Amino acid sequence: MPPHTDAPDGDVHVFPRYLASTTGTGGPALAPLLQIGCNLHHDDLGNAYLTAPDHTVRLGYLPESEDDGMWRITAYEDPFGPPLWGVCFNESCPTEFVTAFTTALAEAYRQGPMNYLTGPDTTDRVPDPLPVITPLLAHGWRLDHPHWDAFAVQSPDELATLQYATGDLDPEAELTTRKARWELWAGPPDLPYWYATASTNTPTVLLKAVTECISDPAPLPRWREETFSYVEGKAQLTPIRPPAPSPLDVQRAAIRRPATRPAASVPRWSTTSRPTTGTRR
Repeated sequence: MPPHTDAPDGDVHVFPRYLASTTGTGGPALAPLLQIGCNLHHDDLGNAYLTAPDHTVRLGYLPESEDDGMWRITAYEDPFGPPLWGVCFNESCPTEFVTAFTTALAEAYRQGPMNYLTGPDTTDRVPDPLPVITPLLAHGWRLDHPHWDAFAVQSPDELATLQYATGDLDPEAELTTRKARWELWAGPPDLPYWYATASTNTPTVLLKAVTECISDPAPLPRWREETFSYVEGKAQLTPIRPPAPSPLDVQRAAIRRPATRPAASVPRWSTTSRPTTGTRR
């Protein structure tokens, strides 16, 4: 999970953080992959594309795409073959969750292919969900069983859900629809505030970075006028106030303050003061 910043970027804090929605900027989520040498280029519409030096990782930041899949991240054992796994974050997903994923992916890339290209063990049909859901359970999320072939964990307020499909899935559909092994969303499932999906072979260490970020009790900073309407009545909005000045700040301010003239030298008018005589016109 990316470290917290001490500089607030917004005028309110939003809690719980899964109701904060997007920041509307892609830079923070792109930065971790740029730092490992991914190549960046843009199309004529303003979409951005990143490709790892060995072409095993690709990211699309697609604000001008035909659907709401703002972020699409895929990995390849064979750069010319189909994706080994794919992840999608839609246009309203909090940017911090995407950044948590790309930060973990960049670290896994540095450690080598076995850390980001390895899918479930060949003896297992599906990956073990426990590493991914443990951070959520530790913060009060509860197990739920919405379908016979899936189970879910829900936030204490039931406004966010992580669903895990246990049955056989269509690999192509996992990459292009919401019918993926993992789906995370806030709001009602049929019309979510935002959602993210991950296919079967997505390394659990990358998904765990997202669940650690979403379950973090710290609120997220947002500009009040840009918060989404669904926040009203559901999230806690706390004004961000500048930090109190430290003793060092006070000392520096005193040094910079210009010297004032002695009180006795400041002319003061009173009811008995006589105005300066001037020439009448």
